[in-house]
Amino acid sequence: MPTPRIHVPGPLAPGAEIDLPEGAVRHLGRVLRLRPGAAVILFDGRGGEYPATLTALDKRAGAARVEAFDEGERESPLALELVQGVAKGERMDFAIQKAVELGAARIVPVLTERGVVKLDAERAASRQRHWEGVIASACEQSGRNRLPELAPIQPLREWLAEPRTGAVLDPEGGTGIGELARPAGPFALLVGPEGGLTDDEIAAAADAGLARLRLGPRVLRTETAPLAALAALQTVWGDLG
Repeated sequence: MPTPRIHVPGPLAPGAEIDLPEGAVRHLGRVLRLRPGAAVILFDGRGGEYPATLTALDKRAGAARVEAFDEGERESPLALELVQGVAKGERMDFAIQKAVELGAARIVPVLTERGVVKLDAERAASRQRHWEGVIASACEQSGRNRLPELAPIQPLREWLAEPRTGAVLDPEGGTGIGELARPAGPFALLVGPEGGLTDDEIAAAADAGLARLRLGPRVLRTETAPLAALAALQTVWGDLG
C-alpha cells in the first residue's frame, strides 16, 4: 500500500509533533486501519513533503512526528490556469479534482450568463471552502506538494478585463491544439458551464487574446472538457508523455 499522504495547513519542520486534521484521522483509522508507529507523509502545500510517524491515533484524534524533509517536487513546467464556469455540485468538483491531478497551477471559478448556479455571498464562501478541500484531497491523491491557487469566484467579464494568453473552448472554433503557439508564461484555459458560453462571451474572450479552441468533432460536457484539454496541453507542452 502506498504511504498515506496528509495535507496539514500549518508550517511543518522535522522533529515537530503535529495534530492531524479530523478527516485524516477518520481515514487513517477507520478506512486504512493504521496504528501508532505507521509511516505517513505530511505536506503543507508550500513545497516538499515530510515523512512522519504516527504517534497517536484513536476515533477522535491523531498525531504524527515529523521525521525529515524531502524537497521532491512534482509540478508541471507548464503553468496552466483553468478558468471554469461555475457548474452544479459534483460536476464542478470533478472538474477541479481532475485539473489538480493534471497539474493546473491556478483555478478561477467564474460566473457566466448561462450558469445555472446562483450564489449569494454566504453560499459563495461555502463553495470556496468546499473547493479548497477538493484541491487538498486531489493533491494528497496525486502526489502534489504545492496546492494550486484557488481564485475568488468572480464574473467572467471581470476576469476578461485584462489581456490574456490562452484559449477558450468553443465547439465552433477554428483552432486545434496543434495550432496553438507555445506560451512563454502562464496559459489560461476558459471552459463554460453546463449551458456553455454565449456568443458574446466567446467574442469577449477572443478580444482579450484567447484563441477559440476546438477539441474535435464532439461536444464535451463541462466536467469532461477541461480534463481533455488539460491532458492534451500537458502532452504537447508539459510533462505528460
